Amino acid sequence: MRTTYMAKASEVERKWYVVDAEGKTLGRLASEVASILRGKNKPTFTPHVDTGDHVIIVNASKIELSGKKLTDKIYYRHSQFPGGLKSRTALEMRTNYSEKMLELAIKGMLPKGSLGRQMYKKLHVFAGAEHNHQAQKPEVYELRG
Repeated sequence: MRTTYMAKASEVERKWYVVDAEGKTLGRLASEVASILRGKNKPTFTPHVDTGDHVIIVNASKIELSGKKLTDKIYYRHSQFPGGLKSRTALEMRTNYSEKMLELAIKGMLPKGSLGRQMYKKLHVFAGAEHNHQAQKPEVYELRG
């Protein structure tokens, strides 16, 4: 009789990866990073356990968007007060809040709920080429395509 392998949270081995976002497309990068955070690139993937790895993204300010998204894509947020709807274009987000732009894209691709929030904590985004996680000895991750 064969049984399906189910990973336990205590047995999960986590690696650290560095991804360079320079010249990469936002959505393609986000979907692959979300897959790594979730652990779908491992043979031990289990849907109800956080089996993912840590991901450090550098050069977030040099991310690309296809088509006319830089001027046409709008990010909204609301202050929860009447008339409190705020908006920013993708160009404003990339120049001033490039880390937040990537974080929002990746967070939307993770599961909703406590498991998704746990996975999201393993994401570390930096606008420039420097990061403060050298002590973890991260490996360089080459994106597909």
